[in-house]
Amino acid sequence: MRNWVLPEYIEDILPAEALRIEAMRRRILDWLLVHGYQLVGPPMLEFIESLNSGSGSDMNLRTFKVVDQLSSRMMGLRADITPQTARIDAHLLNCNGVTRLCYAGSVLHTVPLGLTTTREPLQIGAELYGHAGLESDLEIQRLMLQVLAMSDIDKVHLDLGHVAVFRGIVKSAGISTDLESELFSTLQAKDIPALKELCAGPGKNIRKSVKEALMLLPKLYGDKKVLKLARKLLPDYPIINKALDELEVVATDLKSVVDTLAFDLADLRGYNYHSGIVFAAYTNGYPNAIALGGRYDEIGKAFGRARPATGFSMDLRELSRLVKSPNSLPKGILAPYRKNDKNLERKIEQLRTKNQMVVVELPGHGGNKDSFNCDRKLVLRNKVWKVVNI
Repeated sequence: MRNWVLPEYIEDILPAEALRIEAMRRRILDWLLVHGYQLVGPPMLEFIESLNSGSGSDMNLRTFKVVDQLSSRMMGLRADITPQTARIDAHLLNCNGVTRLCYAGSVLHTVPLGLTTTREPLQIGAELYGHAGLESDLEIQRLMLQVLAMSDIDKVHLDLGHVAVFRGIVKSAGISTDLESELFSTLQAKDIPALKELCAGPGKNIRKSVKEALMLLPKLYGDKKVLKLARKLLPDYPIINKALDELEVVATDLKSVVDTLAFDLADLRGYNYHSGIVFAAYTNGYPNAIALGGRYDEIGKAFGRARPATGFSMDLRELSRLVKSPNSLPKGILAPYRKNDKNLERKIEQLRTKNQMVVVELPGHGGNKDSFNCDRKLVLRNKVWKVVNI
């Protein structure tokens, strides 16, 4: 094998794409900053206990692990920045009121999350801490939709779910933790035959009404009729009714700012740490979610302070590839190399302060305009340096 071949699902970002990603990163962060979200930069490497606190076994399986040569403790390369921001909010900032944080950086996954995804996503997102009401959920969801719009992503479809629906069913029925985990995995895959077999298995002792509710969940996907059907057929538990009420309020508020909206009561993505409304955004021609988020009120407990929390994140690399912009670099101005020519130096400086790209030819390495990606050049005319087309 050639020494320079990269591992599977790991790839370089070349100049044109890198520039597009960086421009998108700056726009998004600037938008988050004007909404009061403070930028943080958590480290790539942390002790594994901190990285996986409150996020469940699925995150642990996604995390690359190494041994710290200084402490001999196990460390991990972050697979998600969200738990790190929860640690910063709970342990370092330690504010009593509302805290808004945003971030952008690489994360690493042991295996790709999809057939077309990378193992090194460039995660960008926003998290809101200290407010338990629907107003903060709506702020985060609207912010996510605005970010997608300003990134030239059109035709956005939004799926809404609520983990309290499934949690209310299993907790009220006294289902064991092990069986709950099995049911969760089967529901997430929407494997109805396997779910039926699991509910009917020997020794499960699941009440008939609970079995019927669990079997119904994968079918509760679609428009607002889903909520009416859920109210009619699911158990009349306060936790479920509250979850359905919250979904209805959010959907009413967001229906004017998305192209299509649906409910998915079997969406348990992030079930191990989410505690309320979860959401996923999709767009035409792309099979995976382009943005994900939800409420997670319990993660901060691992850091000594449980705080209400909600947020969203997305992968800049995937997002940039959906943008219908030309895959090209900006053209620059070619300048000759003239040692101690103060007039030329001043002219180059003036152009660069106006965000014009000026490329200076080095001695002995003059080339054609294409090698410098330039479509103009500086020429001396009547003792004045002027920009002309090549």
